[in-house]
Amino acid sequence: MTRPLRSVFVCAQNRLRSPTAEAIFRDTPGWEVASAGTNRNAETPVSRDLLEWADVAVCMEKRHRDVLRQQFRGALPDDRILTLGIPDDYDFMDPKLIDMLRRLVPGRLQGVRPRDRK
Repeated sequence: MTRPLRSVFVCAQNRLRSPTAEAIFRDTPGWEVASAGTNRNAETPVSRDLLEWADVAVCMEKRHRDVLRQQFRGALPDDRILTLGIPDDYDFMDPKLIDMLRRLVPGRLQGVRPRDRK
């Protein structure tokens, strides 16, 4: 039996977009999810440990991806840092945000498998 795919959703503050993604995908069979923010004052700041735990990071914007690549180089391979292009225009659990996440995330994670661990 293969282990679940570990995904961390990333935005800036970890207050609206990434916690919404974590909440709606929490019970998805075959997935383990977490969320974090790139800002120092985020609810849960992203860390090297979290990225090393994850199989994939799903960033809301390119700037979040760029922070991960610069500040946590090597914690997660570049091809496992995905970007959704969702701007910071939504409240927590906003129905439009939920719809967008449900449309985008499964397709982006299709074919992504758990990483081989050393």
